[in-house]
Amino acid sequence: MLPVDIEVLLVPGRPTLRGSMLLTAVSNPDLKTNKAHVALHRVSLDGGARPWTHGPHDSAPAISPDGRWVAFLRSGDGEGADGRPQLHVIPADGGDAKRITALPLGVENPVWAPDSRRIAFLARVPEAGRYGTPDGAGETAETPAEAPRRITRMDYRIDNIGFLRDRMKRLFVVDAFETADATDLKPLTDDGFDAEDPAWTPDGARIVFTAPPEWGAAESSTQHICAIPADGGEAEVIVTCPGSSAYPVFGDDGTLYFYCASHEEHFEASHTGLYAAVPRFGEGPVEPRRLTEIETVDCEYASGPPVPSGDEVLVAVRNRGAIELRAVPVDADLAQLKELRVVYADRTAVRAFAADGQVIVAVVATPESAGDVIVLGENDIRTLTDYSEPLRSRGLRPVEELNATAPDGYPVHGWLVLPEGEGPHPVLHVVHGGPFAQQEWGVFDEAQVYASAGYAVVLGNPRGSAGYGQTHGWAITHGFGTVDVDDTLALLDAALERPEIDASRVGLMGGSYGGFMTSWLASHHGERFRAAWSERAVNAWDSMLGSSDIGYTFVDAYIGTDPEVMRDRSPLYHAHKISIPFAVVHSENDWRCPLEQGQRMFVALRRAGVDAEFLLFPGEGHELSRSGRPRHRVQRFDAVLAWWGRHLA
Repeated sequence: MLPVDIEVLLVPGRPTLRGSMLLTAVSNPDLKTNKAHVALHRVSLDGGARPWTHGPHDSAPAISPDGRWVAFLRSGDGEGADGRPQLHVIPADGGDAKRITALPLGVENPVWAPDSRRIAFLARVPEAGRYGTPDGAGETAETPAEAPRRITRMDYRIDNIGFLRDRMKRLFVVDAFETADATDLKPLTDDGFDAEDPAWTPDGARIVFTAPPEWGAAESSTQHICAIPADGGEAEVIVTCPGSSAYPVFGDDGTLYFYCASHEEHFEASHTGLYAAVPRFGEGPVEPRRLTEIETVDCEYASGPPVPSGDEVLVAVRNRGAIELRAVPVDADLAQLKELRVVYADRTAVRAFAADGQVIVAVVATPESAGDVIVLGENDIRTLTDYSEPLRSRGLRPVEELNATAPDGYPVHGWLVLPEGEGPHPVLHVVHGGPFAQQEWGVFDEAQVYASAGYAVVLGNPRGSAGYGQTHGWAITHGFGTVDVDDTLALLDAALERPEIDASRVGLMGGSYGGFMTSWLASHHGERFRAAWSERAVNAWDSMLGSSDIGYTFVDAYIGTDPEVMRDRSPLYHAHKISIPFAVVHSENDWRCPLEQGQRMFVALRRAGVDAEFLLFPGEGHELSRSGRPRHRVQRFDAVLAWWGRHLA
């Protein structure tokens, strides 16, 4: 796989299914337009797929309950509302799409009401005079000329979105067959908090959603389940949650199911569980019960809402680099992973799933596919699409499991991707971000590009990662740079035992937490590596605390509050120990690990006499390598390969 081959990295999104109609939005980077191209595809349950819309920016399809209509989001290339995702409706049997909204910042999360007429959605509503909207005097100012922001709380911005408090996300309901615009649409929720994850009650009278305690009166990472009448009125809290909740959905009997990561057990690295509650509208909130236990079951909410199905609820679960589809009994009481029926599990990652009656479909990534649609029958599994065939034709290298043992006897799990030829091959050890995330079985474009360029690539999930139990994830709380280092080096040692690998040519790289690990290992175990590539890294916990969008919670949870400990765990204050060539890579608009983290590290390295370079990407945020502008992604790959070509050739 070459850097430019990201153009054939086609990825289907969350599917929607009603009867024989199965739709998904398929995206791929487009180097010509320097944007992602997204179009809706119709997938046949007998196999095969064809474009249903042609984009270039169509997403979030939702089929009405009666199967007659499809709601989706479409954005154009114009300015203002025309360039933002707007709600559209199109007949399921074909025809012209009708635009329903014209909101200045666009909309998201369209959800049909049971009557197949109304649609609930979310939209950020800007303060007058901001984001290209007129102020109270009818004047419109460009963003640099806007009035100053008065900031009184810490949760005022977030990476990849921007400022929050002056454009809160609000809940709307619209008649799907009446065109609306910014002047005649009235939000149901107020401007004190972000509403998230709307879902209709079975009778269509209310919409439930998640919202912070006391309607956002103070900073909080907790999300309760709330409800509001669909035709307007007072919102109420119907379920009080012990942490951050997401994706409420109703079962046939009126039970509400949702995900929640409990803050009572751990703040930043808590397994996401499946919860249930029976709301009592108008009678005050109820407390939920947890159906899955915390140690072994970690629901992957990024794969979409839980799906009630008879006396079970379908959920995606992270497990040893895989994402599995499991069934949780509705009467479960802290069920362990081994007690959950396997719906689909393999050396794969279930990216999304949906069901209609007894038919279950899923988007599944494998080591040979970035994502394909499958249908799960009673006795067979059929793959309906082959979106990664163009990618395989460009060349994908096989992925091998790699197991190691840390010095304390702890088992470490990872992967090795080898290039063509007998070797000996130079090695790149790539450390993932998070840290509470997992390297997975699906196609990883970075590993494929590096292996195609002749490098053996080592990947792994050291302690602190997700997918191996809650204890594994908590292991580096107040312990960054301890057992995670042991695990990372143990995995590297296991790879270096292979005869086709050149142990004298080893490079180290990673982003975010992986960037921290790169900086830390370079300063404490630099003799193991020829050079380092540290990207969007945390290098200084003291300034991260006040400059990062999540710093005011993340640092306390993972590092603690002692200033001396912060300094001791900060690679910046060990930069003088680094002697190997070192690349500092950052994005100008990164608010997760702010730019100053890279700037300070680069200056410290140069002052210490290190052969250091600073690569800075304009206009990008923390997600550059995954969802940045396509040309920047290719330029980044080119820079990576040039760096390692100089230092590992």
